[in-house]
Amino acid sequence: MSGYDSNPFADPVDVNPFQDASITRATRGVVNGVREYNAFSTTELKDRSDTTIPISAVSSQPAILQTSVEQSSQQASAVAAAGQANLIKQQEELERKAAELERKEQELQNRTSQNTGVNENNWPPLPKFFPVKPCFYQDFEADIPEEYRRLCKRMYYLWMFHSATLFLNVLACLAYFTVDSQYGVDFGLSILWFMLFTPVSFVCWYRPVYKAFRSDSSFSFFFFFFVFFFQVAVYIIQTVGIPKWGNSGWIASISMINTNLAVAVVMMVVAGFFTVNAILAVFLLKMVHSKYRRTGASFTKAQQEFSSSVLTDRTFQSAATTAAQGAFGRN
Repeated sequence: MSGYDSNPFADPVDVNPFQDASITRATRGVVNGVREYNAFSTTELKDRSDTTIPISAVSSQPAILQTSVEQSSQQASAVAAAGQANLIKQQEELERKAAELERKEQELQNRTSQNTGVNENNWPPLPKFFPVKPCFYQDFEADIPEEYRRLCKRMYYLWMFHSATLFLNVLACLAYFTVDSQYGVDFGLSILWFMLFTPVSFVCWYRPVYKAFRSDSSFSFFFFFFVFFFQVAVYIIQTVGIPKWGNSGWIASISMINTNLAVAVVMMVVAGFFTVNAILAVFLLKMVHSKYRRTGASFTKAQQEFSSSVLTDRTFQSAATTAAQGAFGRN
């Protein structure tokens, strides 16, 4: 009856849930022998001191930045070395040109000192008893510098081959005329071309290039280029061989195959000679132009040389004086 005797309206017994034994042990920091971990405790720091990396061992700059700096310095060194090599090369080129100009000047002085008098004409090489005397002086060894001598001789050989081709053209046109009388005009023109172009070519393009190589004359170079360009055009026309133009070229020679094979063969040989003339002329023109670019000649120098030669020419001065006196006399 005691259970019934208790007061149901009395306060119950205070039961503290945190008074449990397991909770009490956890709050005291001891759970089955596991202690609380404190990352900032002295003991923990001592235990892990051997695994830390000293700050002094870490590089103060990134590896990529160091590589970029090294590459930039190497590129700057390479550019400086290339610039220095270019300057050395330019200096060597200037020294070479100066030595070449000095050598040319010395050669001119030597030739001037050796040839104090007027040289006697020796071309064409005619016998002494011949009534016609030589008209020009020519000496490759004395007049032409060594670097231009070989090319100048080639131009002379081209002129000789040109003259021989024109002579053979006369014979071929003569054979052409014997087969068919209507081609007599070709025979007559071939004689005219031989008598006209042989001396004119010597005076108008061979002698100018000879003088240009002898004295580095800009005016002679320009005169040669102007005339020789037309000479190349004439060679091409002669190679083609238009009928009744006085040239035994390919068209005229091929047209004779069915008429007379022997005459056609002779004309083809001459047409081949004209072809060789044209090819050699183009080749030598290119060589002369390359030499001209190395001499320092220019159009301005050519104008100056022309003006000085015309103003100092005695014939021009006398003609101008006579014209001026006549004009004042009429007034």
